Amino acid sequence: MKYDFTTIMDRKGKDAIAIDALGSDGVPAAPKDGFDAIPMWIADMNFPTVPTVQEAITQRVTHPAFGYFSASDEYYNSIIKWHNIRNGVTGLEKEHIGYENGVLGGVVSALNVFCSKGDNVLLHTPTYVGFSASLKNNGYNMVLSPLKKDEENVWRMDFEDMEEKIKKNNIHAAVFCSPHNPCGRVWEEREIKKAMELFKKYDVFVVSDEIWSDIILADNKHIPTQSVSEDAKMRTVAMYAPSKTFNLAGLVGSYHIIYNKWIRDRVNKESSLCHYNEMNVLSMHALIGAYKPEGYEWVDELKQVLTENIDYVCDYIWKNFKGVDVSKPQGTYMLFIDCTEWCSEHNKSIDELLKMGHDVGVAWQDGRMFNGKCHIRMNLASPLSRIKEAMDRLDRYVFNA
Repeated sequence: MKYDFTTIMDRKGKDAIAIDALGSDGVPAAPKDGFDAIPMWIADMNFPTVPTVQEAITQRVTHPAFGYFSASDEYYNSIIKWHNIRNGVTGLEKEHIGYENGVLGGVVSALNVFCSKGDNVLLHTPTYVGFSASLKNNGYNMVLSPLKKDEENVWRMDFEDMEEKIKKNNIHAAVFCSPHNPCGRVWEEREIKKAMELFKKYDVFVVSDEIWSDIILADNKHIPTQSVSEDAKMRTVAMYAPSKTFNLAGLVGSYHIIYNKWIRDRVNKESSLCHYNEMNVLSMHALIGAYKPEGYEWVDELKQVLTENIDYVCDYIWKNFKGVDVSKPQGTYMLFIDCTEWCSEHNKSIDELLKMGHDVGVAWQDGRMFNGKCHIRMNLASPLSRIKEAMDRLDRYVFNA
């Protein structure tokens, strides 16, 4: 490969929550003596970003002034080109793109346009913990429609349950996660169409979180929610960012795509009210650097690496960890494993199981915060050698100890 996905980066002391926060409240415990930590929880990557990101930032830093600025045409054109080449999007223009400090802030701004405080909002469960916290903190009630696994162990939307929940709870806004976090499901076009037809039927406006849309594995394909129909295009606020794709979360910088001018004007106004939703000049140049031709190559190689990692781990679990169930993700680099049967057979609680992993340096994440009753979320965006080491430790010291 052209880019480096094998070197084990030493992130200790480099401001990385994934490593430096271990042992703090609410995060995985630090390992026992004799084990180093393998970060497999918070959703950033243990790979160096594409070199053009650092080059773009470095080039800008050589100029000694960092005053007020406006987003450049190069910034907008980079986004337009990216969506055209990666997802076949046509008709996207500068005016449709708006800056957001983060996807979650954009989700809340959109909901503040679509809803009144105390309104019910439809989401699928398992549910990204950031949605849960953001909606609760801003006075919205989550109504959860469970995803169900089919006979092939693939997560599916339950459209009958969604319709029942929409009618029963008088819902007029939904948060749609595509690809889905934490399940890793990449929705098929027919599934998105059916969901959007249901939302149209009951006049439900949609916030579509597509932050993971670049990380599509194997032969799967991302279908932008706004692309499935003209109505979907006009009732949906779509959220994107280069952060998950290029490991840029610490730089801050997301964006929305809104084609409906009535919605766009109001979301832009809502996002501006705090006067803190402003772009950082270095994050702008980071996006431009990420969306250069090298970034396209880098992402394609990243997807190959992640596909291999996920294939290895899922095969290992199926072969070696009796009582542990997993549906292979089609996108993202997260794994959501169901440990219900294993815990029952071994008379262990999920807390005890989590600690067993933490003790030997596998810093995995409690799935209950994602509404998984006895689940664990695992980040597989590390060199394969570290992934294999983590599986070996789980085999020897945890699931088959």
